[in-house]
Amino acid sequence: MDLTEVSKGIKKRKLKRRVGRGIGSGQGKTAGLGMKGQYASAGARLPGGLFEGGQMPLYRRFPKRGFSHATWDKDYAVVNVGDLAGFAAGTTVDMAALKQKRLVVGTFDGVRILGDGALATTLTVRADHFSKSAREKIEKAGGTCDLIPPPKKPVRNKMKPRPPKPAK
Repeated sequence: MDLTEVSKGIKKRKLKRRVGRGIGSGQGKTAGLGMKGQYASAGARLPGGLFEGGQMPLYRRFPKRGFSHATWDKDYAVVNVGDLAGFAAGTTVDMAALKQKRLVVGTFDGVRILGDGALATTLTVRADHFSKSAREKIEKAGGTCDLIPPPKKPVRNKMKPRPPKPAK
């Protein structure tokens, strides 16, 4: 082997295939799409991954059962009273403070304080929910529980009547 054979058969610049440019282009009269049929016409799309050749697809053959709250359910971070012992006395514990101490990691809609553990420091705790035992332990230690109010429900305009139901 010598230096003349090193780059033999290697093209530096490969031209892209020019489809649909006539018989002399090397792709033939039909540009590699064959004669007639669904995929011969311009703009034809191959079927997706769920297409089963006209057979009833699997996702339509299975019965649909059950119910899901997932569209409007809220995801709450759960923190126990024992975890709050790491805060200094007199501080306000809210979602930002919990994230700073890495007691809450990720995105949540709110905080729920549960009563597992013991607390000896006086804290002001702001959360969306307190269990009965958690509230008792925080208040026994001399702290306060501030409940974050939920968002207000929209008020329906009672001056604007609802449309009448169609007659059967």
